[in-house]
Amino acid sequence: MKQKRRYRRGYPVAILVGLEDDRVVLWKIFSKVIKPATTLRLDGVRNDTKALYNFHELIVNALRPTLNEGVRSIILASPTRTNHAKTFINHIRKHHVWLVQGSNKAIFSEATGPASTLSEVTTLTKTPLFHQLINETTSEETENLIGILEKHLNASNQDTVVLYSLEETENHILGPRNSGRSKPDYLMLTDKYLSDSREKNRIHRLLQIATNRKVKTRIVDAESNAGRRLTQLGGMVCFARSTRS
Repeated sequence: MKQKRRYRRGYPVAILVGLEDDRVVLWKIFSKVIKPATTLRLDGVRNDTKALYNFHELIVNALRPTLNEGVRSIILASPTRTNHAKTFINHIRKHHVWLVQGSNKAIFSEATGPASTLSEVTTLTKTPLFHQLINETTSEETENLIGILEKHLNASNQDTVVLYSLEETENHILGPRNSGRSKPDYLMLTDKYLSDSREKNRIHRLLQIATNRKVKTRIVDAESNAGRRLTQLGGMVCFARSTRS
């Protein structure tokens, strides 16, 4: 039953952060559905600098697990006539520069409208503007993925291993973690590679185990720039790096 539910929800696309005066609701956007993730409450009031700082830190910590899994497109939604999204972005830029710099940075976009209840999220996500925002945000993220991809492909040293086949990737991710064995770091594949494969169960199992073993995973649109590059390489690529000091 769990396998069927996972197939219906599709693959992870982005995170939706619904910011309100006194709380925030995080939602996981999949290719087919949106699921609630967690709700956090502000302990105090927004004009209390310390309380707001702690609140923003709670949000960052709640985002970490999904970011570490490889999803780095984040949509910040806040009601009209509020600056909650901008205030949070300013906090990120001041205290978490790692989130907005580098080739593996997160991509933040802002949407206007409440997103703390399922009905609000449904209304927001049905708008053409929101779909455009999702497309622009994930496209920018995949541009960064191209940078990561090319960096590994062009590595001239033996510290980087690039795997192209399902069997090779399985052996590397599912195999024993021997000393000296390169550590799988990133697994990327296109949605077309997954949908066309006769080994869907096998791929889903690999993705789940990869996530459990702290390997970043990302399924990208085959029509995106990153997706087209992946298609040239067979549709799936896994990077592993040496654990030697």
